Amino acid sequence: MTEMRCYIHTIGCQMNVYDSGQMLAHLSGLGYRQVDAPEAADLIVLNTCAIREKAEQKVYSFLGRQAKLKRRRPGLILAVGGCVAQQEGAHLLDRVPQLDIVFGTHAVGRLADLITKVRAAGGPIVDVGMQSAPEIYNAPLPPATVQGPSRFVTIMQGCDNFCTYCVVPHVRGRETSRPPFQILEEIRQMVADGVREVTLLGQNVNSYGIKEALCSFAGLLQQVDEIEHLARIRFTTSHPKDLSEQLIGCFGSLDKLCRHIHLPVQSGADRILKRMNRRYTRDVYLRKVDRLRQVCPDIAVTSDFIVGFPGETDADFADTLALMKAVDFDGVFAFQYSDRPSAPASRFGGKVDEGVKKQRLAELLDLQEETTLRKNRSLLGSIQEILVEGPSRKDYGGGDEGASLWMGRTSHNRIVHYTAGDSGTGGAPLPGSLVEVRIERAHTHSMRGTWTTQRPDRTGRKGVDFHAA
Repeated sequence: MTEMRCYIHTIGCQMNVYDSGQMLAHLSGLGYRQVDAPEAADLIVLNTCAIREKAEQKVYSFLGRQAKLKRRRPGLILAVGGCVAQQEGAHLLDRVPQLDIVFGTHAVGRLADLITKVRAAGGPIVDVGMQSAPEIYNAPLPPATVQGPSRFVTIMQGCDNFCTYCVVPHVRGRETSRPPFQILEEIRQMVADGVREVTLLGQNVNSYGIKEALCSFAGLLQQVDEIEHLARIRFTTSHPKDLSEQLIGCFGSLDKLCRHIHLPVQSGADRILKRMNRRYTRDVYLRKVDRLRQVCPDIAVTSDFIVGFPGETDADFADTLALMKAVDFDGVFAFQYSDRPSAPASRFGGKVDEGVKKQRLAELLDLQEETTLRKNRSLLGSIQEILVEGPSRKDYGGGDEGASLWMGRTSHNRIVHYTAGDSGTGGAPLPGSLVEVRIERAHTHSMRGTWTTQRPDRTGRKGVDFHAA
């Protein structure tokens, strides 16, 4: 089989990263190998995201550059998949006539056949058909050549929540869960390839298995926790309305489950939450966070916010800031509202001025930066266990030039850069190792420390990290 070269570019969320791995698995069966630059490729695949306007703008910017390359090299195959492809379909050809393939979110399993047809007879081909069980679930495992000790595993696709600002149900379809045996087998294969940490992905992992009468998400976590040689489990994203007592209990009973939950709230105002169709109230959200901290006192809670949703008043935004202060989040992702095609909110009245949205976003992010920096500084002097990801690309300077700098994450998902220091091991730990690091500097988005042989102080299931004396 003649070896061909492919370049896959991913825009958007972690689920897209997983989907791109599946694409590469299919392409390897046709004799393609991944290259690092589109100029070196015989096939370019863009995997797109439509969740926000900015992500969609990146799609057309990238395609514009590749269209120029295609005009110079007519034999190059140019394909675009993912949510924008599903949303726009054949209309993409009007904007980018150089495209050979437009394939939707349910056509990943058909990608190899589409490429074979284009190679034989030319394009363009548009395949945006949707089905009840996406073929991605029957795809081969992603190649073991993916580097790093952490990997994503999609456990479900689609969404049934129909939040009024969101296009996911329209571009990824209704909620469908994978059978547990498929997920467990995929993770076991990853662990056999050296993976130490997995992140389970879904638009709403909390509702995993309900429609299909499979095990609950808490039950799935319990089975993943039993996989030998796996060190850590993460998951995202959780919908607050489906955060069950059983799932909350997992943070007190499963040793491998990281002490971090991403729990998007979107707004602190009940009126806006109702207009978003989130189906919980501010009080319900606060009570669930309280329960999480009762079960796991040092759990890190992060969240998502949308500012400037149609109809959001100054009082509504004040409620959001008040909720942020009440929860004391460890970190947030926040975005200005933008209309998305097919989303009901695009037809809502009461649009907020762009300048007001920008000002509110800046105020929210400033508040969170203060909170995150305070929390990171509270860890100065403590010993933190981190999972080594690899050499650090961060340059701190300030007296340790020439030192070997590595990076990893705590169970709470805090990034730590560190040097070997007093470890006494004579060499750097391999990626995937669990090491102890003394925290010496705190920044807003990361911390800095030194590798040590000292063990952290712990209490309880995983324990609360206390400051070193």
